[in-house]
Amino acid sequence: FIMLISLTRQSITRVASQSAKRSYSSTSPLSDRIVVAVGGNALQRRGERLTIENMLKAAADMAPTIAKLASEHELVLTHGNGPQVGELALERSAATFDVLGAESMGQIGYVLAQALSSAGVTTAPIICQVVVDPQHEAFRDPSKFVGPIYGAKEATALSQSLGWVMKPDGEYFRRVVPSPPPKEILQVEAIASLLENTPNVLPIACGGGGIPVSRVPSNPRTLQGVEAVIDKDACGAKLATELNADGFIILTDGGGIWQNYGKPGAREMKRASPEYLLGTKAGKNFPGSMGPKIQAAIDFVTMSKANGKTEAWAAIGDLKDAAKIFSNEEGTIVKEDVKGEGVVWRESKVAFEKKQSKDQHKSG
Repeated sequence: FIMLISLTRQSITRVASQSAKRSYSSTSPLSDRIVVAVGGNALQRRGERLTIENMLKAAADMAPTIAKLASEHELVLTHGNGPQVGELALERSAATFDVLGAESMGQIGYVLAQALSSAGVTTAPIICQVVVDPQHEAFRDPSKFVGPIYGAKEATALSQSLGWVMKPDGEYFRRVVPSPPPKEILQVEAIASLLENTPNVLPIACGGGGIPVSRVPSNPRTLQGVEAVIDKDACGAKLATELNADGFIILTDGGGIWQNYGKPGAREMKRASPEYLLGTKAGKNFPGSMGPKIQAAIDFVTMSKANGKTEAWAAIGDLKDAAKIFSNEEGTIVKEDVKGEGVVWRESKVAFEKKQSKDQHKSG
């Protein structure tokens, strides 16, 4: 964050007015609270091996964008861990996913903190435990992609030798694990306290959807790890809701929400209402990638509305276009008050202009 050391009388009046309008407590002079989610693939350039060195390079590329957002908004950063936790699982097949999730959270938190420090931003990576229901139906139908892609023969061999569940992901196969919804973020008060009392520190929280844990029924204060990976966008939506955020942005490597993506006549949504997206089942053709992002955007807007925050909005867009998402020049804004049929289409833009690959929505 940029600390404002001195303020004119006029700007003090403006900040006081903004604070009075807030539905949350904060000492920050910045006017709105935003939770930003970046995919695990943002730290893995296409075609490069997943190494710490390459992650640091990718994070350094991303840092100026996040630093600019942090200078203009009260920010919380969350991130995916799909490629990283999958790689750790390959190295340590006996480790459970709660432990692997914690390791990847620390690993990625360090990489982001180092890159953002070079961009002038002080961060506080937080190891977050997230309570899930161990009886949820997600454990009967694993859906969360983790790790690298495999050909059909290699996927079959891994399934037979290690007992992994493999599912198609585009032209290839990837491992899938249970992905139950988040019920409770245990460190949310610590995150809120940082925002309210230390506005020059950027919290990095709920990485990879948080560490999945459950409460022991006979003693609810006792926690135990759960073999799962929580979807980072679902957890990000819950985090944004519990922090009473004004906005929730999901940054991908492939732009906003498209209709008939990759086909003749494809078009991108500029703005859309939750009702329109639910009614048209947008994103259902990308159940392992874009679908959860759209659902997370819907969840944040509808949960915020239920809590009385009717102006809350979510956005999905490309990381490189982050600065233009706020003005709706790029990406898709999801909000309640979209006139007409509940959607506004972006003019003079077709899917092929971005020259995106078939994997453009896979940002773990």
